[in-house]
Amino acid sequence: MYTSHFGLREAPFGITPDTSFFFGSPRSQEALNTLLVAARGGEGFIKITGEVGTGKTLLCRKFMGTLGPDFVTAYIPNPFLEPRTLMLALADELEVAYDKEVDQHQLLKAITHRLLQRAVEGKRVLLCLDEAQAIPLETLEALRLLTNLETQKRKLLQIVLFGQPELNRKLELESIRQLAQRITFHYHLGPLSRDDLDFYIAHRLRVAGFDGARLFSRGAVNRLYAASGGVPRLVNILAHKSLMLCYGQGKAQVARAHASAAARDTLASRGWRLWPWLAGGMLTAGVAAAGMTWALTR
Repeated sequence: MYTSHFGLREAPFGITPDTSFFFGSPRSQEALNTLLVAARGGEGFIKITGEVGTGKTLLCRKFMGTLGPDFVTAYIPNPFLEPRTLMLALADELEVAYDKEVDQHQLLKAITHRLLQRAVEGKRVLLCLDEAQAIPLETLEALRLLTNLETQKRKLLQIVLFGQPELNRKLELESIRQLAQRITFHYHLGPLSRDDLDFYIAHRLRVAGFDGARLFSRGAVNRLYAASGGVPRLVNILAHKSLMLCYGQGKAQVARAHASAAARDTLASRGWRLWPWLAGGMLTAGVAAAGMTWALTR
């Protein structure tokens, strides 16, 4: 692996949401601040949207880790569940004891009892639902009913929806207008700007242990931005491949040619409108293919 070659403790561009690599770009920091203000204000529903790969899951984990001891958090990564199954998942997250054959009424009663216990303890309970665009309509309505649970002063359960833009279209439906009206805080997480991408790459390299001069040339960063559109997940994939190719050639700095070869090797990057600019490339197809194949098999 290339880590020792570049003086790194670990690979800097993994796609697993690791909060130690969280980058506080203006947009991600605004989104995090929005979440914290809304949660501490006791809002029932909060919504964060963003395209695929813009860092919603990483933001969610950073948010839950930042809330502090006054909050009890529950996390459901795949909410494509019918109402009863989602309530069972919530009960498991809250460590609610229940019989396997429990009916809906008794299950809701047990969840309510646990929420009241937490309120007496001075705790706020917050449920985060990732991939929220996949939640069935009837389950969204069940979630709305859960937020009806409250004391005289505040909600017993707060819910944060993290989803792709399709979630917005679902919330525009007449059948769930009551839920949409309850979302008082929302934020759309966009891609990185060109300058932010430069800082993003440098940030992840520092976290991974790099203490040298610029590892990615400005030309390489321009190529990465053009091929990725600033989408962090795609940036990570392309930067990782660029480092592999650079290492395979025994070089000390990632050049624009390495980033171009990485872009040609990554199908997802071709969806961006600037891809034709990269199509011509800086390397011949044969050299790029041979170099990338060699590096990927190391």
